[in-house]
Amino acid sequence: MFASITPFIAWGDEQVIVDASAPHHSFPHYWEQMFGSGRAILTLRDSYRRDLRLVKGATDLKFVRFHAILHDEVGVYDEDKHGTPLYNFSYVDQIYDGLLENGVRPFVELSFMPRKLASREAVHSFKYHPIVAPPRDYAKWDAMISAFAAHVIERYGIDEVAQWYFEVWNEPNLDFWAGTPAQATYFTLYDHTARALKQVNARLRVGGPSTAQAAWVGALIHHTTELKVPLDFVSTHVYANDTAKDVFATREVIPRAEMVCRAAKKVRDEVNSSPRPDVPIIWSEYNATYFNDPKITDALFMGPWLADTVRRCDGLADMMSYWTFSDVFEEQGVVRRPFYGGFGLIAAGGIPKPAFNAFKMLHKLGVERLDVDSEHVLVTRRTDGSLVIALWNYVLPGQNALPSTIALRLPQGARTARVIRLDADHGDAGGAYARMGSPQYPTPPQLDALIKASALTAPEDLAIMNEGVSVTLPPNGLATVEVLFADHR
Repeated sequence: MFASITPFIAWGDEQVIVDASAPHHSFPHYWEQMFGSGRAILTLRDSYRRDLRLVKGATDLKFVRFHAILHDEVGVYDEDKHGTPLYNFSYVDQIYDGLLENGVRPFVELSFMPRKLASREAVHSFKYHPIVAPPRDYAKWDAMISAFAAHVIERYGIDEVAQWYFEVWNEPNLDFWAGTPAQATYFTLYDHTARALKQVNARLRVGGPSTAQAAWVGALIHHTTELKVPLDFVSTHVYANDTAKDVFATREVIPRAEMVCRAAKKVRDEVNSSPRPDVPIIWSEYNATYFNDPKITDALFMGPWLADTVRRCDGLADMMSYWTFSDVFEEQGVVRRPFYGGFGLIAAGGIPKPAFNAFKMLHKLGVERLDVDSEHVLVTRRTDGSLVIALWNYVLPGQNALPSTIALRLPQGARTARVIRLDADHGDAGGAYARMGSPQYPTPPQLDALIKASALTAPEDLAIMNEGVSVTLPPNGLATVEVLFADHR
């Protein structure tokens, strides 16, 4: 076990002064209000809903986004022999009922193209073969969008549905959109969709461009402003291993720790200088990688990476959606083993990963952020005046590093300090999985053991000496320290 309780002293890896009177600002939990997930039809599975409830219980999850609500497997669109549209919302109802029954609202990504409405057979390589072509008849597309919106309003009421978000398509600047030229044809799709939704009810919230690599945001704002097309929010995506060439059109090498929030700053600046400086910014996908890499998404690395991303992106977005909350996910095929580098917080079989525990720990942060001179510490205050401090030791995968000790000088009157840890000995099932031989298909008893091994341990009391505490973190360790004062019971 890596742990250290020492007096506050003037030496060590890092000393941080926590000043309760330091400048501070509101700290909304933008990083945990929405998560992505596997495509729409997967939401009907019991495993999906169990994982959803687990994440809902650990975070401030309010919205879930997934692809393919219009895919043929959901059955929304068909035509009779005369070409007359036929709509079926049976599965749509089951999908959205399941979310709402679990206290989560849909962030509705309107995709992909029903086969009988597609202008051509442009099929994406994902396992479920979505069609990514523009519609062959925009009047029929508009009618389908209108019918879809009218149905959910009739079923759930406009007061409910007005709290949802409707996002037009997914990553049209990549191979998820076969219109040419891509931007112009996507803008046509956006215009038709936004106007069709608003004609059903002006309270519906619509936005885009839902691009990869932080693209087209400024262009969509200028386009919709010029043509007076509704735009209630902008959305885009970025991954920490995206290249500077793709995101910024430069040749620089941007570290994995910096890419997401550098992209967020780029978009924030574009919006600030646009005709719509107050339009909400939603990152509807982000993660440390878009590859399946067990050394990243399944590993302890995610704890420090997430905490540092929360620190860096503060103030740059209204909401950020981690991709994804669960490995009930089949874009590359059926899951073959629990730890394959999937994007989810929860591995197959319901095993929480370190990323899940990182979100669970960061959920405890307060609603105000206090300024502090550190790149490895995040100081927050709750409404009752207690402090919650996140500390981490960020190390890139494959690099050797030593434990790091962070000494905290606490404000006067600090009475108790308790630490929760995420490291190889706390909240990581990876060691237990290796010791049982890394089975491809864990038995029920093995799954129970792995779930038990993934649990965070109870908080440890830290001795406050000379108004300070010291915490030692192993490489890629994350800790949160709760500090109570004399007036707290």
